[in-house]
Amino acid sequence: MAKKRSKRRTHLGAHNPATPTAINGHINSKDPKSMVIRMGAGEVGTTISQLATDVRRVMEPGTASRLKERKANRLRDYVTMCGPLGVTHLLLFSRSESGNTNMRLAITPRGPTFHFRVEKYSLTKDVRRAQRHPKGGGKEYITPPLLVMNNFTNPNSDHTSKVPRHLESLATTAFQSLFPPINPQRTPLKSIRRVLLLNREQDPENDGIFIVNFRHYAITTKPVGLSKPLRRLNAAEKLLKSSKSKKGQLPNLGKLKDISEFMIGGDNGAGFETDNTSGSEYETDAEVEILETSARKVQSSNKPARQQQEDNSDDENDDGGGGGHRDNVERRAVKLVELGPRMKLRMTKVEEGLCSGKVMWHEYVHKTKEEVRELEKKWEQRRKDKEQRKKEQKANVERKKAAKAANKQQGKKGQEEEEDEDEDMEDYDSDMYDYGYDDDKGFDSEGLAGDAEEQVNSKMEEDGEWEDEEEEIAEGDKQQGKKKAFKK
Repeated sequence: MAKKRSKRRTHLGAHNPATPTAINGHINSKDPKSMVIRMGAGEVGTTISQLATDVRRVMEPGTASRLKERKANRLRDYVTMCGPLGVTHLLLFSRSESGNTNMRLAITPRGPTFHFRVEKYSLTKDVRRAQRHPKGGGKEYITPPLLVMNNFTNPNSDHTSKVPRHLESLATTAFQSLFPPINPQRTPLKSIRRVLLLNREQDPENDGIFIVNFRHYAITTKPVGLSKPLRRLNAAEKLLKSSKSKKGQLPNLGKLKDISEFMIGGDNGAGFETDNTSGSEYETDAEVEILETSARKVQSSNKPARQQQEDNSDDENDDGGGGGHRDNVERRAVKLVELGPRMKLRMTKVEEGLCSGKVMWHEYVHKTKEEVRELEKKWEQRRKDKEQRKKEQKANVERKKAAKAANKQQGKKGQEEEEDEDEDMEDYDSDMYDYGYDDDKGFDSEGLAGDAEEQVNSKMEEDGEWEDEEEEIAEGDKQQGKKKAFKK
């Protein structure tokens, strides 16, 4: 008998993701989301299009990776969809008529907007081509990267500097809000697989510029204190337990007589390698100690308190309690491998609104205090005019709604009156209207054969001639009856 199929696609028994974490790919549904957009679509060129694609990879998983732009799309179209989709940041790439590549970082829905000129950039494929052992394309993009910012604030800056202190704080907050915050107590170290480094270049001779270097790295770790053959055996042991292809990744021991030749190396142990020789050396950026998770005994409520205390003391002794060496602590070497892309961003302007509004800072255009006051008055007048227009529009909308409701009410009344008239017409006898009844003249006898007969019969009744007619009619009926009987 065939086994009954269990429905696992849409029913409760299926292993479908039911949590927002599994559905959205984020730690929390309230995490920031972004959209990387090419303004003008194909008009920016192939290199800028590829740069935008690489930046989308950096912003994963909280970004629209499969966004398709069109030439007809405008900024208003994307801003309209930011609210329903929960998008918090827009990264807009464009190319000017002079050939400069620009990037705008806008925070929705009300700004501010940071304008950058991309002075230099390298695509991800160029970075990978320059590396001997490139890395990427694995599980690095499942979780958001760790954001590291350096030199964003100058200790000597204030509100009178060319780059004021409040602008530095604003830029720091804008870049920090690109990715969700990390809780060191709850976030597992294995989930941090990438690093995004933003380093600000500070020139003491020219403090009026704001340049940020954009770098993207992958974090790789390897155990420290093991020789190279031991590391290969450790990797082979993990590979045997996995379901990946094992071809070409296991060590080749076909030409060796014993595994000791592989471990010692060379003839007669000439190439002997230990944990303290060059065989265990690994080019690293740092070394950290990682506490491996180990299984704990689950305490049963049926056990007495004394037995539970003995079990706890045994666990502490096993874990190296009392100041001894802990066996479950592993030293690992950390190395950063660049993934790309690279960018050198130079801030040129900061606007108060979303790609519009009052200019808060400009690298090349500087205003005096009087000009700033005049601009403030103009913006205040614009704000008042805008509020007045909103009030007028609201009043117009309310007036149109009231007129529409009144027209609808009048239409209902007119329809009710027409229905009443139709009911009154139905009360009259339809034969009156079929024969052309006139209220003043009575019936119209034209074309009616019965009117003349009625007048003749009434005159005959007055003269007494109607009795003779009745006798003749009766005799005629008798003769007709005899003829019918004779025929039968």
